[in-house]
Amino acid sequence: MNQSEQQHEHAPEHDGAPAHPVFDRAYWEDRYGAPGRAWSGRPNAALVAETSALTPGHALDVGSGEGGDALWLASRGWRVTGVDISQNALDKAAASARERDGVDPEQLSWQQADLTSWSPTRASFDLVTAHFMHLPLADRQRLFPALAEGVAPGGTLLIVGHDADALPGGAGRHGDPGMLFTVDEVVGRLDPGTWQVDVAEVRPRDMTGPDGDVWHVADVVVRATRRAV
Repeated sequence: MNQSEQQHEHAPEHDGAPAHPVFDRAYWEDRYGAPGRAWSGRPNAALVAETSALTPGHALDVGSGEGGDALWLASRGWRVTGVDISQNALDKAAASARERDGVDPEQLSWQQADLTSWSPTRASFDLVTAHFMHLPLADRQRLFPALAEGVAPGGTLLIVGHDADALPGGAGRHGDPGMLFTVDEVVGRLDPGTWQVDVAEVRPRDMTGPDGDVWHVADVVVRATRRAV
């Protein structure tokens, strides 16, 4: 599902299509099964800003989509596991890994999973990153703690999403406004005895819309370090 930088980071609106589609596996398989690429292939800006100084290890890219973030991490020496609900997206990501200069496909593995029920292995990753993983509240209440549990001691959790108040046209562009989250929601799920919160902010940026217009938007960015045992 990952929506790489400077692409149309909301569900497409087509004539005759429902304004608020159901974002289930069938939706994403259809979207990623279309010819070409849905997103730019470039890494998300917050990922680059927040992880460039980290020592490479084993990373988990949650909602990896066509692999823009995963491939960038691999190019910097990370071993990366990309997880997405869409097998079509993962197939495109794997193909990109084989074609991309500076990327060793052996550094990457891909796993199809429904993130509303899947959890990573506990304390297995030096970096767990999720960008624009917009799910209903009940699913986030389960997933966010599960992602945090997947981070090894000394590792990093990075969660990024759209700030509803800064979206052009309002949160309705994502269907259900309840699928968007706040800095406080993410931070509130991190036990201060276990986590050091390094970044917790709403970060403005520009985004190119479907008609080429430049929108001024903002992202929730939370980066935290799991305290060493």
